[in-house]
Amino acid sequence: MRSTFKILFYINKNKIKTDGTTAVMCRITVDNMQTAISTGIFCNPDNWNSSKGRIKEERANNELMAFRGRIEQAYEKILKEQGVISAELLKNTITELNSIPTMLLEAGEEERERLRLRSVEINSTSTYRQSKVSQSNLRGYLLTLKLKDIAFTDITEEFGEGYKLYLKSMEYKSGHINHCFTWLNRLIYIAVDREILRFNPIADVPYEKKAAPKLQHISRNVLKSIMEHPMPDKWQELTRRAFIFSAFTALAYVDIKGLYPHHIGKTADGRKYIRIHRKKTDVEAFIPLHPIAEQILSLYNTEDDTKPVFPLPNRDQLWYCINEIGFLAGLKGNLSYHQSRHTFGTLLLSAGIPIESISKMMGHTNISSTQIYSRVTDDKISEDMDRLMERRKAM
Repeated sequence: MRSTFKILFYINKNKIKTDGTTAVMCRITVDNMQTAISTGIFCNPDNWNSSKGRIKEERANNELMAFRGRIEQAYEKILKEQGVISAELLKNTITELNSIPTMLLEAGEEERERLRLRSVEINSTSTYRQSKVSQSNLRGYLLTLKLKDIAFTDITEEFGEGYKLYLKSMEYKSGHINHCFTWLNRLIYIAVDREILRFNPIADVPYEKKAAPKLQHISRNVLKSIMEHPMPDKWQELTRRAFIFSAFTALAYVDIKGLYPHHIGKTADGRKYIRIHRKKTDVEAFIPLHPIAEQILSLYNTEDDTKPVFPLPNRDQLWYCINEIGFLAGLKGNLSYHQSRHTFGTLLLSAGIPIESISKMMGHTNISSTQIYSRVTDDKISEDMDRLMERRKAM
């Protein structure tokens, strides 16, 4: 006699995550005996159709239908091979098929793979690259405890405190320590979402107090030197021009890489400008173009909107180019691409441009971000005055 078999998907509207989503659960009924299982799929409650047990968003719903298919296949297989079936037996089979990682490093590798796929989708590898370092530090700490991995259920507050001490012993700065600690918290909260843990055992372990941000920028003379010395190699010259363009527009590398002709406009009096939403903050930046930026723009694609303006490769490929440009310009220390953006903010403040205008051009979410440049220029004035006083004493 064939058993009665039902599948019901549902959500718990009273258990919403901080990102506004909730887990989609599955209730399996076999011969009036019920069991519940997490699908591992999340959705916004507004996107849930309770009458049909479906997600309105197509991609997520396809995942849900695939999950249903796996349950039905497992049901048929067990019934065929064993002749008897129960809700609990079916649940155990499905749990093995879904195999949610219960170990810390194992879950970290799974999350890194998700980030890798995401990095291809959004064309940005920064988070994925940072996860490699954080995962490596976690592995290093576990080795000091003579462990190859650790179960989520064995993680305690002492484990979190010990990890922080380990990171400090590596002489990392507070910002890097916090990045690594955020990765550990991230993996633990994933385990909480999957109901492997009831709560985060290291939630009360504080982050390191960050030092006041110190923005690196180049001087007007160094920028002038970079502008006066074209590079012989094609990629080096493209890097040089992109760096100069950024110094006059405040666009980060990812924003210049995503710059298309439709972002370029013209005012009624014929003045060119760029209007673009910054990739990092999704805040609109409005930048009237300096003649030097216009000149660089004229060398590249400003007509075909199916292609970006600048044919830039991945930022990692230009790392050596940007350092060589800094070396040839006589810069002490390494030159980073992002220094061009900091240079824009510092030079404009030094020229007396209102901070509100600079904030709009730089696409800052809050004017307090722009005020950091004000502190930089104040420090520069103090240093210049100190040098002047020293010269007067020498005279």
